[in-house]
Amino acid sequence: MFTGLVQALGKIAELTPTTAGSRVLVDPCGWDHTPALGDSIAVNGCCLTIAADPRSLRGMFAFDVVPETLRMTALGSLTPGAPVNLEHSATPTTLMGGHMVQGHVDGVGVVDSVQTTTEWRVRIRPPAELMQMMVPKGSVCVDGVSLTLAAVDPARGTIDVALIPTTLAKTNLGKAKPGDRCNIETDMIARTVVHWLNHYSPRA
Repeated sequence: MFTGLVQALGKIAELTPTTAGSRVLVDPCGWDHTPALGDSIAVNGCCLTIAADPRSLRGMFAFDVVPETLRMTALGSLTPGAPVNLEHSATPTTLMGGHMVQGHVDGVGVVDSVQTTTEWRVRIRPPAELMQMMVPKGSVCVDGVSLTLAAVDPARGTIDVALIPTTLAKTNLGKAKPGDRCNIETDMIARTVVHWLNHYSPRA
């Protein structure tokens, strides 16, 4: 479980194909959190497991990413040097400043446009099947960042998020540009309600 409040901005150091998918090495870029083998870290919103003791890798974080994760997320399209948002898992005493995030990416969206004039606003085109979970003023997690939906356009199939200076400075969303792929996790409450209505609601 995570909160969607990014704690560090790291970068991809290596991506190496393996028989089980890919070994991803992340440079935490001075983050003072030292995870243990088996700990969970959200990398651009994907819950990944530390696969080696960072002390044996000069402080680097190693993750084994399976084909399903590569298929369902944008991790596989990242290249060495790409910035990634990092957050360690929440504890019972963690301040819930964002919203409840599982680290289970629902699909990959594409940045449609970026407005930087009157405010910094990013328009994203999520997969069509996720639009029914997008609620105006509700929550969405984009590349691991807890955000409020500033606008939802079901007809066009797009959502807007407005970014404050702190988000621009502390996450990789400030570098977003049209055509970029991003990990989308819908709000778990909205997702649960839609799933129940679609599959279990009594039919009139």
